[in-house]
Amino acid sequence: MSEENNIIPQEEVVTYDDDNIRHLSDMEHVRTRPGMYIGRLGDGSLPEDGIYVLLKEVIDNSIDEFKMKAGDRLEITIEDNLRVSVRDYGRGIPQGKLIEAVSVLNTGGKYDSKAFKKSVGLNGVGVKAVNALSAHFEVASYRDGKVRKATFEQGKLISDVTEDSQDENGTYIYFEPDSDAKLFKDYKFHDDIVENMLRNYTYLNTGLAIMYNGRRILSRHGLEDLLKDRMTNDALYPIVHLKGEDIEIAFTHSNQYGEEYYSFVNGQHTTQGGTHQSAFKEHIAKTIKEFFGKYEYVDIRTGIVAAIAINVEEPVFESQTKIKLGSTLMAPDGDTINKYVGDFVKQQVDNYLHIHQDVADVIENKVKESERERKAMAGVTKLARERSKKANLHNRKLRDCRIHFSDVKNDRKEESCIFITEGDSASGSITKSRDVNTQAVFSLRGKPLNCFGLTKKVVYENEEFNLLQAALDIEEGLDTLRYNKVIVATDADVDGMHIRLLIITFFLQFFPELIKKGHVYVLQTPLFRVRNKRTKIKNKQVLEAENAKLKDQNAKPSDFITRYCYSEEERTQAIQELGPDPEITRFKGLGEISPEEFAGFIGPDIRLEQVTLHKNDQVQKLLEYYMGKNTMERQNFIIDNLVIEEDKPEDYDYE
Repeated sequence: MSEENNIIPQEEVVTYDDDNIRHLSDMEHVRTRPGMYIGRLGDGSLPEDGIYVLLKEVIDNSIDEFKMKAGDRLEITIEDNLRVSVRDYGRGIPQGKLIEAVSVLNTGGKYDSKAFKKSVGLNGVGVKAVNALSAHFEVASYRDGKVRKATFEQGKLISDVTEDSQDENGTYIYFEPDSDAKLFKDYKFHDDIVENMLRNYTYLNTGLAIMYNGRRILSRHGLEDLLKDRMTNDALYPIVHLKGEDIEIAFTHSNQYGEEYYSFVNGQHTTQGGTHQSAFKEHIAKTIKEFFGKYEYVDIRTGIVAAIAINVEEPVFESQTKIKLGSTLMAPDGDTINKYVGDFVKQQVDNYLHIHQDVADVIENKVKESERERKAMAGVTKLARERSKKANLHNRKLRDCRIHFSDVKNDRKEESCIFITEGDSASGSITKSRDVNTQAVFSLRGKPLNCFGLTKKVVYENEEFNLLQAALDIEEGLDTLRYNKVIVATDADVDGMHIRLLIITFFLQFFPELIKKGHVYVLQTPLFRVRNKRTKIKNKQVLEAENAKLKDQNAKPSDFITRYCYSEEERTQAIQELGPDPEITRFKGLGEISPEEFAGFIGPDIRLEQVTLHKNDQVQKLLEYYMGKNTMERQNFIIDNLVIEEDKPEDYDYE
């Protein structure tokens, strides 16, 4: 080989000089790295999406005013599910620092603990992020007969005026999240998600009246109201509701499996718990055990539904979105959170049980029932655990991913999900096209068992249920849940719908908190593919949009322009855009969609429908109606509500 052929080509060295050093303004930095400030972006279809973080950051400031006894009402309006205005009647932002307060990071009044003793927003970021990530942002501070108003666009100051005003003191903020493709593309505020958020605020701030789009939201009994509204099974005894300085708890038991907790810090819903929730779980079980002088923690906790709210000076959260408390101290010079919560629970709950012997008797009967059931299936449980342990080493049903929700320090843990599929063909398509880092696949063998009315023993006796429980790692509760999203991925035909219902029944029956905490979803897959040759398409707007998309993705144009449609309406629209005579394919099952196409349906544009329980849903009654033995009642309902839609065979090319 010649010397010339032995030369290894060197990569071009990228220059690195003064021109590479850039300084971003505060607003530019937020827009460039939004995830650092609000977590995920999203389109508003999920409660953790960024537009709700923006709304929360604005409301938090008004709630802090209420906590300082400055203003007891709040008016919130969302126009066309796109534009938000929030008006409080607190003290109003100091007008001399109004511009800095909404546009300069690490600027705010909450560093001074005298003004805001126990605030959620301590880092001086919140409303600045809202300003930076909004296409249009307005702020007005009303104080003592004067109002100062400022207008921004994408964080840049447009106008600033001060004038006389007779309006009440307080602050007004208006914002439109930026629908730029790199931020909140096609976003929409969902009414049910917003209302749930606002109700949480009222539970934690009794006496605060929130007017939301003309509807009044108010709580008079705090956490007791929360449990009444959230419980989907009847309480076995009246809710125990206890308050102390900087702490409030409420709990009861119901005839459901598992445990259910709601936790809050300074009015912030900590959906992933934290040190305060862990302390509460530990000490409520310990106190009840010591009261009776016997029983196991697992039996005491079975069926418990509880909530805790604490106020902490300078709370430390594990992320900017403040959904998990990391603080260990109640105050810089105070008790640990564990000791403070433990002392309160020990004294107050023990006193309550001594005074209310009737409640104590009901609790003991519930604990005894849980103990009997646990002991009755002890042998089955041990055998099932051994079987699942062996299966986990060579589990053909599970194609695992690398990153899990239980990975404490992994930044991508919230992306972790598992697809529950039917049959090998569907799981094969997903497995080949998934992201192996964050997407796992669990394959069912046909239809799972209808478990309604059965005891938890069936979870261990049924191999598929046992392996699914092991894959999710939820036997002892959600603290060890391995996937943030549990996605049911079945065909959209009758059999697929039935399988979907059976899986959801399994979760509702034995792991209801998985659904109540928003972890269960249904994968939406397209019913149709509509495509046409590029040369046939006459619509210039369609061609320009397609070319712009290809340029943005740095991709080459294909011979066809394709639309995937999830409904008849979308199919009709696609035909109008891509006519004349487009090629229409109707997908009959997930297994018929090629892995190359499937990658687009489970990628960044994945469509998920969250499985939710509404305020008035009673789980047992729902399951009894849809999954029980009242066959004739269901049959009559179907007949009375049947709608027949006929497809024209010539409309489709079947694959």
